Amino acid sequence: MKFLISVIDDLSNSGTPAEMEAINAFNDGLRNNGQWIFAWGLQAPETATVIDNRNGANTETGKPLFEAKENFSGLWLIEAADAETAKKLAYDASKACNRKVELRPLH
Repeated sequence: MKFLISVIDDLSNSGTPAEMEAINAFNDGLRNNGQWIFAWGLQAPETATVIDNRNGANTETGKPLFEAKENFSGLWLIEAADAETAKKLAYDASKACNRKVELRPLH
């Protein structure tokens, strides 16, 4: 089963050296256990734009979809045997990055 772990951030002291070390160790564990698919950080929300080209609308907002204090600042795509294993990995991810995370299964 595949899952998305999204990192929830409020842009306060993101990515300290200690957090990056813990994240790298978590990533190494995923790789060693065959659970790694992909991980990446996202740039700040103000760099986002919403694009709508349905029916040739050709519009963009120049801003993120939601105006909120919290936002997604990174993600992991993981492979896990079941939902319980994925939940354990999400707890480990939250601890490693020192942020809340959201866990969602992929179709």
